[in-house]
Amino acid sequence: MSEQREIHVGESAVGTDLYLPVVEILTGRGFVTGKSGSGKSNTASVLAEELLDAGYPLLIVDTDGEYYGLKEEYEMLHAGADEECDIQIGPEHAEQMATLALEENVPVILDVSGYLDEEVADELLRKIARQLFVKEKKLKKPFLLIVEEVHEYIPEGGGVGETGKLLIKISKRGRKHGLGILGISQRPADVKKDFITQANWLVWHRLTWDNDTKVVGRIIDTEYSELVSDLNDGQAFVQTDWTEVDVRKVQFRRKRTFDAGATPGLDDFERPELKSVSDALVGDLQDISERKEREENRIVELENELEKKEKRIETLEDELESARDVSSAAKQMADALTRPETVQTHLPNTDQDRRRLHDELADLEAERDDLEAERDDLEAKLADRDDRIDDLAAEVARLSSVNERLRERLDEAERDSGNGSESAPTEDRIVQAAGEDHEFGYANVDESNPEGEILVADADTNGRVEFGPTWLDDRITRACDNSQCSKPTAREIVTELARSGPLESEAVARSVGRSPVAVQSLLSELRTESVLDRPAERTYTLSETARSKLRSAVAGD
Repeated sequence: MSEQREIHVGESAVGTDLYLPVVEILTGRGFVTGKSGSGKSNTASVLAEELLDAGYPLLIVDTDGEYYGLKEEYEMLHAGADEECDIQIGPEHAEQMATLALEENVPVILDVSGYLDEEVADELLRKIARQLFVKEKKLKKPFLLIVEEVHEYIPEGGGVGETGKLLIKISKRGRKHGLGILGISQRPADVKKDFITQANWLVWHRLTWDNDTKVVGRIIDTEYSELVSDLNDGQAFVQTDWTEVDVRKVQFRRKRTFDAGATPGLDDFERPELKSVSDALVGDLQDISERKEREENRIVELENELEKKEKRIETLEDELESARDVSSAAKQMADALTRPETVQTHLPNTDQDRRRLHDELADLEAERDDLEAERDDLEAKLADRDDRIDDLAAEVARLSSVNERLRERLDEAERDSGNGSESAPTEDRIVQAAGEDHEFGYANVDESNPEGEILVADADTNGRVEFGPTWLDDRITRACDNSQCSKPTAREIVTELARSGPLESEAVARSVGRSPVAVQSLLSELRTESVLDRPAERTYTLSETARSKLRSAVAGD
């Protein structure tokens, strides 16, 4: 994507708009801090809104359940432990979650606030972060991981666990792979200083505790340790390493979406209408959950069966011990029979009883050996259960990814076949009629344009000029290279906008059958290339530049 893109987040102290470069935000190391109510979570939401508007996916680690308000305007996957989430997930979903976020461009809110067992939430975050890091080594696409209450994972005073070590690794090495991280905390004094000092952009909202203001003085300058305590709500000192001005005082704008993190008041609480991702995505994750539940039920069955076997073995061992005692007594009797002087009574059938006892003893030992072998087999099955579950989850994720890629290739092949086949029906293409009073029209043309290019027709001579391979086609190609859409899809989108006039991005996505996130990224790039204009928010039309180029082509300029 274009590295010149910027997002608007607020105003500087002198009243000028503040813009931040998209690539630096997506791939950099950021830190946002401020006491409760100072505006730090609002700032994070503003950044998320701007990135989502531009078509860039991200993953937010929500520790307090306050970011679901973004779903009021954006299609995001809300995953966690609560019933209010789109899907309840566990560590076994980590591979699929990373695939959805990175490969399918699905924005994710990872809500860890509802997990009763903190170790489960910690394992889930660790596995997802590791999958993001591993996948980015190959994909190398700009992607931002936002982590609330980052001091819980990388504390300054206490020991750093495996999850914290992984987050520090991402902050040090993620940038070269395209993976950025934004840490958020109320208490900068509680965050490991290695993380803060490695950040290349920082936002300091109001802080009042001495330990926190001292951190500001060490990182920026001593004068700011006093100034930071006087900031109003939403105000902050912004410190970046990509501008000549080291520190700027900024008033961040209010977020547009529902503020789920606001302090509850006496007014009635009304949850807004939220957008959701497709049922197909949730279905894939539910399949993993159901398979995990079946595996856990089978494990319980095996453990119960093993317990029964162990009890049976104990019973047999007791019986075996008793049989050995009887056998020993029988042997003593037999020895006594060989010494008649010691015999005072007659014991009938002694040899027969002794053989019977030996046979019973042998049978008991054989049964015990069989049960012990069966117990060992059950223990081996239980020992392998985790490996089987992980292998099944990885295979499902791989097959889902392969299936999606094959489906996209099939769609492109069908479109290409329809454009190039001799038996394919005549397609509708964009035609420009000459003259000042004419705008883009819509008409059928014959098969003489097999490449499906946008054509320019002269109304007086009925002449035709292939326009696609020049100015417009070059820009469509660049926009496709920097977005998540293919060239056939881009041509179809430009055709639809030229024919139908201004359309909202969601309507464009429906017309071509692609996800709104992927189409939004293409529309943004086409606008950057001056092919499209945005007359209203999230609404696009063919630009005057493109129209002018087409008129010039007709006139022979």
